[in-house]
Amino acid sequence: MPVKTRVVVVDDSALVRGLLSEIINRQPDMCCVGAASDPLVAREMIRDLNPDVITLDVEMPHMDGIEFLSRLMRLRPMPVVMVSTLTERGADVTLKALELGAIDFVAKPKIGVSDGLRQLGADITEKIRTAARARVHRLAAPAPAGTAAAPPPAAMGRLSTEKIIFIGASTGGTEATREVLVKLPADAPAVMITQHMPPGFTKSYAARLDGLCRFSVAEAVDGERVLPGHAYIAPGGLHLSVERSGANYIARVRDGDPVNRHKPSVEVLFDSAARVVGRNALGVMLTGMGADGARAMKTMKDAGSWNLVQDEATCVVFGMPKEAIAHGAAHEVLPLTQIAPRLIEWLRAHAGAATSRV
Repeated sequence: MPVKTRVVVVDDSALVRGLLSEIINRQPDMCCVGAASDPLVAREMIRDLNPDVITLDVEMPHMDGIEFLSRLMRLRPMPVVMVSTLTERGADVTLKALELGAIDFVAKPKIGVSDGLRQLGADITEKIRTAARARVHRLAAPAPAGTAAAPPPAAMGRLSTEKIIFIGASTGGTEATREVLVKLPADAPAVMITQHMPPGFTKSYAARLDGLCRFSVAEAVDGERVLPGHAYIAPGGLHLSVERSGANYIARVRDGDPVNRHKPSVEVLFDSAARVVGRNALGVMLTGMGADGARAMKTMKDAGSWNLVQDEATCVVFGMPKEAIAHGAAHEVLPLTQIAPRLIEWLRAHAGAATSRV
C-alpha cells in the first residue's frame, strides 16, 4: 500500500480545522494526522507526529502564523501551505510567508467559509501534494546590522528598446521572480511577468516588488505602453499578452477561459511574445508545478528568442522548467542566482545589434 502524505492542520477556527481535515482525509493519498488550534499546540504535534506537510493559518492567537513560520523554517524546515484570507492584509501577510519559505497558499473567503473551502477542496489537496514533493530550504538567519549590501548593477547603457524580457513562474515563483528583478538595473528592458496567482494578491505582490526593485513594477493595465525600466505583472484572474500598436508595444489584459487550467497563463504570454516580439524577446522560465508555458516557450525559441530556464537544484518545484527543457525550449539552464547576471551579460553583448521587429 502506498505511503500516505501525513498532514497537520493549524488553524484557530474549529470549523476550518474540521473542514480541512475532512477534505484531506477524503483523498486516497493523504491523511490528516493532527489538528492544532494555535502554534504552541502545533509545535508539540509537529515534534510528536513528524508530518510531511502542514497547513498554517496566517492569523492566530498566542503567536501569529508568520512568527511561527519564521521559527519553523529556521529550526525545522518543512513544507508549509498557508491558509490566507482574501483581504489586502491577508495578501501582504501571505507574501511575507512565501518570502519566509512557505511553498504555496490557499485563499479562503471572508464569508461563506464552509462552502468556500469545500469548493476549494481540489485546489487545497493539489497544493498539499505539490508541497510534499517540493524542495524546502532552511531560512537563513537575518544578516547582522551593518552588513554591506550588494553593489547595484551598472546601467545597461545604449540598448535596443525593442527588447522585452518575458518571465513565467508558478509554485515558488514569487521569490524566484523577486531574485531576478532586484538584480536588474534601472534601465533594463521592459519585463512582462505571468505568475500563477489568484485575484486580490497580484496588486500587493506588484507593490512589494516596486519597493524592492530599481525600476517601476505594477499590475499590467490593458492598453498601456510597454516601456523599458518597467515591469508588468499579469493581474490575478486575467490573461496578459503583448500586442503592437503602430511603433509601440502595448499590454493586453483580457478575461477568458483558463489555459492549461490557469488564468493568468504563461502559455498566453509566451505565445504573444513569439508572435509579436520574435527575436527581440528573452524568455525566462522559473520554478513551478505543471507544464504551463513550455510549448509556447519552444515557439518563442523557434521565432528567434533567447531563453533561460531555472535549474532543478534551485527550483522549489521542477515542473514547468523541466517541461520547457523537454520541449527543447531552453538555450541555457542556470541556477536562479545566475539568471539575472546572464540576462545582463547577454543584453550588453547584443547592445549594438538592435534587431528590427519581426
